[in-house]
Amino acid sequence: MTEPDAVPPTEAEKALYLAVLRAGRVSLREVMEQDTAAAARLLELGLLEHYLVGGWVTAVNPRTIGNRLGTALREHATGLLARAERTAADFDELAESYDAAQRRTEPGAGIAHLTSVQQIRQRLLQIEAGYHEEALAAQPGPRAAEYLEDNSRLRRALARGAVVDVLYQPLTRHTPHTVAYASDATDWGVRLRVLDEPFARMMVFDRRVAVISASTETLAAAFIEDRAVVDHLVAVFRRDWARAVRVPWHDLTGRQIPETPRRVGELLATGLTQRAVASRLGLSERTVAAHIARLRERYDAETLFQLGWLMRDGAR
Repeated sequence: MTEPDAVPPTEAEKALYLAVLRAGRVSLREVMEQDTAAAARLLELGLLEHYLVGGWVTAVNPRTIGNRLGTALREHATGLLARAERTAADFDELAESYDAAQRRTEPGAGIAHLTSVQQIRQRLLQIEAGYHEEALAAQPGPRAAEYLEDNSRLRRALARGAVVDVLYQPLTRHTPHTVAYASDATDWGVRLRVLDEPFARMMVFDRRVAVISASTETLAAAFIEDRAVVDHLVAVFRRDWARAVRVPWHDLTGRQIPETPRRVGELLATGLTQRAVASRLGLSERTVAAHIARLRERYDAETLFQLGWLMRDGAR
């Protein structure tokens, strides 16, 4: 296992980060021209996020990066625990600047209304780069292909262990680029369902912040951190999710199950436990659990027994 890069940012790197933070967003070209080495390191650390649509770079919450590196160091070796504890503190100076910037743009009523596309995208980038546990998204209407291509933040969140549930409307089943994306996303671990009812666009991250449309006439978004309102929106999403249906996205693309998940399913069908499957295939139980979750979503199976039964009968 490679040791994580836990060297704190240099003064030049901190200065470049603060410049991007103050600007809100800067083009990647401008950042690289200002200091190529510092920009490359900040992107590698994750302190700067490159948004492919538009080519913008924006600042990411340093606490997210500090916590990620701290966790990686603790897993690297017991002897590095003391160093891992210091890692988060290395980002405190930048975190204080980040918090100050957030206080300037988000006064404390619990709801912030943003009417600029730039502000909305910047805020979403920061949230998407930092959530760890859960993302819920209700996405009515067609999805533009350009917004489905930039999946780097989604895949990093899934790698951190986040659960991602997405609601679509039926028309997405007839949009080839959305079907292809949904098929890929299911392999990554996303759960995507279809609800044949009207519903509003919203996103909820870690049950801490919700994003909804703030106007039917103009492009505006409300970022909500009031706990009672967020809990209500989560309940609305879960109610809709319970009525939504699974879709065989892989079958719509004509794709077969990849080899490893297929072997997991075959071994489950013989009656082996999750632990036994992991041992047989030389995988971690966590990896096997992720494969099982995706297979259950594909086969609409509520239990391991039901999944094994469906795969034994060759259901597709």
